[in-house]
Amino acid sequence: MNIYVGNLPYSARNDDLKEIFAEYGTVNAAEIIFDRRTKRSRGYGFVEMADAEEGREAIGELDGSDYEGRQIRVDESQPAEENAEARRKNNSKRNSKAPEKSGILSFLKKMFS
Repeated sequence: MNIYVGNLPYSARNDDLKEIFAEYGTVNAAEIIFDRRTKRSRGYGFVEMADAEEGREAIGELDGSDYEGRQIRVDESQPAEENAEARRKNNSKRNSKAPEKSGILSFLKKMFS
């Protein structure tokens, strides 16, 4: 089972994640995501647990818990396609308000051109 872990402190490392989740079962992998350009942690990561039931237990126990002064978010990881679809829906809701904004932009362009 793949698990998303968010709102991590920038100081967190792969071994830290592995250690936290190992209390709930076998951890196959743990990875903090880093920005390619800055090499700085992006504040989230993923954990792969060997057993789905152990993963669900870890999610239930750790979601909302305090880790180094931060309330971490722990949830089952969603496939990239589902996340992309959710972002598209979110963006389309935002863009439905675009005509109001474009009206203002048109007005300003006419006024200052």
